[in-house]
Amino acid sequence: MEEEIRYFITYLQEVKRASRNTVMSYQSDLAKMRTFTEGQGAHSAGAVTATMLNAYVLSLERSGKAASTISRYIASMKAFFEFLVRKKRIDEDPAFHLKAPKVEKHMPGILTIQEMEHLLDQPSLENPKGYRDKAMLELLYATGMRVSELVNLKVGDLNLRFSWIVCRDGEKERMIPFGSKAGTALRQYMEKSREALVKGEQTDCLFLNCSGTPMSRQGFWKLLKSYAKKAGIEKDITPRMFRHSCAAHMASGGAGLHTIQEILGHMDLTATQIYAGFQPDTKAEYSKSHPRG
Repeated sequence: MEEEIRYFITYLQEVKRASRNTVMSYQSDLAKMRTFTEGQGAHSAGAVTATMLNAYVLSLERSGKAASTISRYIASMKAFFEFLVRKKRIDEDPAFHLKAPKVEKHMPGILTIQEMEHLLDQPSLENPKGYRDKAMLELLYATGMRVSELVNLKVGDLNLRFSWIVCRDGEKERMIPFGSKAGTALRQYMEKSREALVKGEQTDCLFLNCSGTPMSRQGFWKLLKSYAKKAGIEKDITPRMFRHSCAAHMASGGAGLHTIQEILGHMDLTATQIYAGFQPDTKAEYSKSHPRG
């Protein structure tokens, strides 16, 4: 089955242009399934039966795997076998009748608007580092992007004139609007800070650390923790909390499900359902609903 899994992974990479994290997730999930089914005597995808897959899912449940994890494994198997049927590599789909367990969706931890505003006010605009930190925090809250996307931004991704930024997740990219507060912070950073941080080096990275090298995820995590402590926020704050807070605050301001999905870059609308309803225009809704739009 190794060759068939490799065939599927190549399709994800070269045709679907799936992100690196997505590809790694499929590889890991399917490798676990392969180990189990080969132990049952099935050494090719065509030899796998629905009974084997049901037994595999049962073994996952008995081992105490979370419902969300089992659901992901099932989704990976369904995508894999459906692909092989479509490509006529196998005649029947043994995963067709598999049903994912119900996963209870909880609202993730977020900061209140007041906590967020207090946190965003913490950087001191007296040195290059303060301007950089202010710009990074404002942009993260304004766009809801992932920290990995934030630290990988290039100068050319930023459009201050039209208040948009190009955000990349693997091979995929999306344009996200940002509001006036983030725009002001970014403009000040570009005019008063970035050149001092570059230290004469040639780099197109947008955000740099004090050594003139690109800001890392770990570096951003540390500065976020320090500002949260300075702001007196007792919650266990994480960069992902900014993403959830952005979406939740937009939802409470009237933004619709599709707008939030587009801004966060969710592939599946169900991932956005914990947040809100629907309205059309992304740019107009963003300005109206984001607390710092």
